[in-house]
Amino acid sequence: MKKNHTSTAWLTWGIMLVGANLRLPITMIPPLLPTIKQTLGLPASMAGMLTTIPLLMFALASPLIAKMGNRRGNEWSLLIALVILLAGSLLRIIPSLTALIAGTLLIGFGISGGNVLLPAIIKDQFPHAIGAKTSLYTVTMGLIASLGTGLAGLLNQQFNMQITLAAFSLVGVFGLLVWALAFRTLPKKAARQGVQRKNIAVSRSMLAWWIALFFGLQSFLYYSLLTWLPSLWQATGFSQIAGFSQIAAGNLATIFQLSGMPATLSIPFIAEKRHGLLYSVWGIMLGFVLGALGILIPGANFGLNVVYALLMGVASGAAFAICIVFFQKKTADAYETASLSGFAQSVGYLFAAVGPVLYGFIQTATGSWDLLLWLTVGLTLLMFVAGLIINANHRIFPSKANR
Repeated sequence: MKKNHTSTAWLTWGIMLVGANLRLPITMIPPLLPTIKQTLGLPASMAGMLTTIPLLMFALASPLIAKMGNRRGNEWSLLIALVILLAGSLLRIIPSLTALIAGTLLIGFGISGGNVLLPAIIKDQFPHAIGAKTSLYTVTMGLIASLGTGLAGLLNQQFNMQITLAAFSLVGVFGLLVWALAFRTLPKKAARQGVQRKNIAVSRSMLAWWIALFFGLQSFLYYSLLTWLPSLWQATGFSQIAGFSQIAAGNLATIFQLSGMPATLSIPFIAEKRHGLLYSVWGIMLGFVLGALGILIPGANFGLNVVYALLMGVASGAAFAICIVFFQKKTADAYETASLSGFAQSVGYLFAAVGPVLYGFIQTATGSWDLLLWLTVGLTLLMFVAGLIINANHRIFPSKANR
């Protein structure tokens, strides 16, 4: 598709701002939970659902969005998803528990649009700059998500919950406006029409299942570790003579989250190099395994745990980024990319939604934190095997005859 400089510029800004909206509406909520429970009467048992609902929506909506993108065009479908995301963000400003839940459902659907369609749009619109544009949106996504977690509590203290929610919804406003302007610069036919191949049955491809398994396992590990690492680091008598303080454990969890950003930036470029994907798969495995086994070492001090948090954080960021690369490199065109992305994320986020609950159940039932780390090692090795198999195969459909 031939684009002028104006179109290229608007698309680039649009990709970045859409990326800014793909985690922020979720990561800003945990610091607000005490206020939400007090103000809206949210039961403690339902507090975790504000994180789980978007993950379940990712799983349910991803295949639907992929089909919409193939039928109506990826760029147009993303525009509609951003409208829904903004509607959900504005709905949550209303001081009502019903509005909060409804808004969270809409946000989950809207974020799914970016999750599924952005890799396909980048492959289609920027075939010679896939690594750069992929890094642009994944790094923006991680940076804004981390800032949202830090700033939400501060804004809530200075003002109130409604003003905080309204302030963060401005990111959705900017994302929608810029993407709408980018959409207007595209040729009408290319922007609004999908191909006649309306259904791409990626589930018929064994390679697609391996990619879905890899995505599911990395999602499972990320959300499980993000949820339980702070509690693990505070546990008295676990590895350390005494558990770390709440602040120290929180700092380690923050390091785990932020350290993934350099990996999300670099993996799309490393993947372009010879054997880059293979080295990345090995690096992801070593990061998770060495980090988890390191935490198990008795008497490890805070400094060593910083290293272990860094190892697992880098591995987590790299694992997510390499999934986006798989979506792009293992497909023939943008429509296959959208279909594979939707399929893998549908399976993957079902894993992610179960992970934190399962980890919590195992720890409560056994009283063992060690078991969770050994489970992390086992799942990492399974993900490693899947990564090797994915790397050894070229595309989900080697020839048109397979379709």
